[in-house]
Amino acid sequence: MVKASPKDFFLHLGATIALYAGAIALINLAFTILNKLFPDALNPYWNAGSVIWPISMLIVLVPVLYAIEWAIGRDIQRMPEKREVGVRRWRIYLTLFLTGATIAGDLVYLINTYLNGEITARFVLKVLVILVVCAVIFSYYILSKNGSARNGILAENGSARNGGARKWLVALAWTGAVLILAAIVGGFLIVGSPGQQRAERFDAQRIADLQNLQNEIMAYAQRAGSLPPNLQALAAGQYGQPNAQPYGYKAPVDPETAAPYGYSVTSSTTFEVCADFSTDDSGGDLGGNLDWRHPAGHHCFERAFIAPPVK
Repeated sequence: MVKASPKDFFLHLGATIALYAGAIALINLAFTILNKLFPDALNPYWNAGSVIWPISMLIVLVPVLYAIEWAIGRDIQRMPEKREVGVRRWRIYLTLFLTGATIAGDLVYLINTYLNGEITARFVLKVLVILVVCAVIFSYYILSKNGSARNGILAENGSARNGGARKWLVALAWTGAVLILAAIVGGFLIVGSPGQQRAERFDAQRIADLQNLQNEIMAYAQRAGSLPPNLQALAAGQYGQPNAQPYGYKAPVDPETAAPYGYSVTSSTTFEVCADFSTDDSGGDLGGNLDWRHPAGHHCFERAFIAPPVK
């Protein structure tokens, strides 16, 4: 067996890491897209980070994987004996074992779920995602393995049979690229542009500020027995007592515009906190708390204060 050089070792190690991490990211991204398209009534919430992280990984790892595979193939063309290098053979057989085991387990799980009568469209599509991704990887590396046994699919002077196998390798590589591109495009369609993501983060901060503001207003009212007349009262005196030490609470402001949030007392026991939002979460598309869903633009949330009993 040909001895691996440090270059061979790190090329194959890099390809292995990029392949496995990229495959996991692709499957996770596809699952998130399916969860969005086919929501589960028992678990309707999702996080945009579950889309952004896989997309970021795929954008970086896939070009790295293809570049490393190209470099490995170029080395084999120049030095055909590197087809038999130990680290390459271990990588191919490990990948075949893992993908083959995953395909078998996936089919067993599908049959078991079907026999239990729990099958759904979302479940079937997730099973198909795993099957397709693993089948493409398995097919690519089984051709690579057989090619090494037949003196090299990637050899420049290969036979017609090997030339046909090389075409299959190229076709599988393109199939993988198309699947990854489709998943990335689908992910962007769900989460929107980077500008949309920034707007959603601003709105998430606004909701957090309003929740904090609501808690401070409730705490003030619980101790003073009435709602504060304005936000300045939260800092002017401790719980509304004019001679008390300053409470020191500073009301938050809009993180984007630095404008103060709206607050108004609507009755002796109810009040509103308001903000100007950049995105529409009225349908829960952003996965927010049901009590804090909002349309785009100016919106107020009405809250009630229950006064403590008089002793």
